[in-house]
Amino acid sequence: MKKIISLYLLIFSLNSFCQKINGTVFDENKLSLPGAIIYIDGTTFSTTSDENGNFVLVYDPRANNTLVIAYMGYQSQFIKGSDLHTSLDIFMKVSKIALKEVIIKRKDMFTRAQKLKIFRENFIGKTQNSKVVTIQNEDDIYFKYDKENYVLKAFSDNPLVIINPSLGFKINYELIDFEVTFKKLSIHPYDVVLSFYQGLTRFEDINSSDEILIHRQKTYQGSLIHFFRNLANNSWSKNEFLIYKDRMAVDPKFCFKILNEEVFTQVEVQSRPENNKSKNFVASYDLFFNKKEQSYVTFETNSFTIDKYGNNSNVENISFSGVITEKRVGDMLPLNYGIN
Repeated sequence: MKKIISLYLLIFSLNSFCQKINGTVFDENKLSLPGAIIYIDGTTFSTTSDENGNFVLVYDPRANNTLVIAYMGYQSQFIKGSDLHTSLDIFMKVSKIALKEVIIKRKDMFTRAQKLKIFRENFIGKTQNSKVVTIQNEDDIYFKYDKENYVLKAFSDNPLVIINPSLGFKINYELIDFEVTFKKLSIHPYDVVLSFYQGLTRFEDINSSDEILIHRQKTYQGSLIHFFRNLANNSWSKNEFLIYKDRMAVDPKFCFKILNEEVFTQVEVQSRPENNKSKNFVASYDLFFNKKEQSYVTFETNSFTIDKYGNNSNVENISFSGVITEKRVGDMLPLNYGIN
């Protein structure tokens, strides 16, 4: 009887967070579009519209991410989590993708193979998980190298279909931006000074064996999501994250003020003025995970929020370096990983 009661309470707890979004997807002529893909960015919450363009999406509102509506040949539509309603009418516009500019040259300074190598290292990553990742439509990726500013940019008119057998996920990644900056006119990894990418992701679970679940948990440990969830919960320990300054352990209560609210956690960063820092600088710390993995975090904002999934509101104002940044798309987990 106790087991039955416990199971009931667990199911009740899970269902209490779930909500439904109902809607219909139309084209510009108000004709319904069957087969449109509707998903919450960065999660496994997704569905498709039926033959009448109708859909029902069950999702967790604590994942305060963007709702994406995608359909082949049409511009994707985006609705912020804070603007979601239980009933939606979505009108899609025909995509007007500019044709790639093809310039024939006698000799290109850098080969496509070299560009793809840099792309994989800075987008997929170089970890053990990353080594087995494949991009099924790699031919859709094209590049532009800005020789004046030493910047390599990558584009794709179609979502990248990424298969990660180590973590058991298929990821549909709509690439919005990808840039690698070099210190000189080069394509060599040693000359990379900065890399940046962003996009929209839809996760599909393709393998959840016991071995895969172990790999997922190991990958989660020490990740950015893990850090921000622990920060929101004010959870610090020698077996997880510790914060250091000038090789000395620092009490987190002197670094952050945490205010837990119903949906978000508000974090206030206590200012630590330092020499030779930018005008927006607030504080910086060394991070140690499990007493050995060292990273570095810099805050250029006095406050930010963290949702229940570990998603923070000020990505552009919080930067990391060290071990924690080695985990890229090849180690990416959905934001709803481990959340009941």
